[in-house]
Amino acid sequence: MYLYIKALHIIFVVTWFSGLFYVVRLFIYNTEANEKPETEKRILQSQFGIMIKRLWLGITWPSAIITLILGLTLIHLSGSVSLWLWVKIGFLAGLYAYHFSLHQLYREQAKGIFRFTSTQLRIWNEVATVFLVAVVMLAVVKNTLSWVWGLAGLVGLMVVLMAGIKIYKMLRK
Repeated sequence: MYLYIKALHIIFVVTWFSGLFYVVRLFIYNTEANEKPETEKRILQSQFGIMIKRLWLGITWPSAIITLILGLTLIHLSGSVSLWLWVKIGFLAGLYAYHFSLHQLYREQAKGIFRFTSTQLRIWNEVATVFLVAVVMLAVVKNTLSWVWGLAGLVGLMVVLMAGIKIYKMLRK
């Protein structure tokens, strides 16, 4: 039973992250539609609004909830909580905070409020990447992971991601 729940947990983690990554891409496209002529802008934002709503409410939110339920079930069935699991739970708390921040963006864009540029949203999109790497590394190599190298790896990843965003911005211009 434990392994079936673990498999389902992993499946819903994947669908949750898929939603987190793609919804921000849609926020970016929706924001960039503001730069189009009025007719094109209206058509694009109408379509992006439908896509965002279906993805966010139909896939991302349900996956986040089911991931949480299955994760808590796994903790309960294992009967123990180790230090690495507490660290992972800390990253997961940050990931859920990130999820709620995206929900705020979802609500704002649905009302036609665009507080962030597409570049700022591209940077915000990479936050999920950092959480994904941290959580997977903690889940897979938990006992052999050095704290120093783990943190250095995360900082290195963030540097590479920011450099990639800067390069992409230069290439677009």
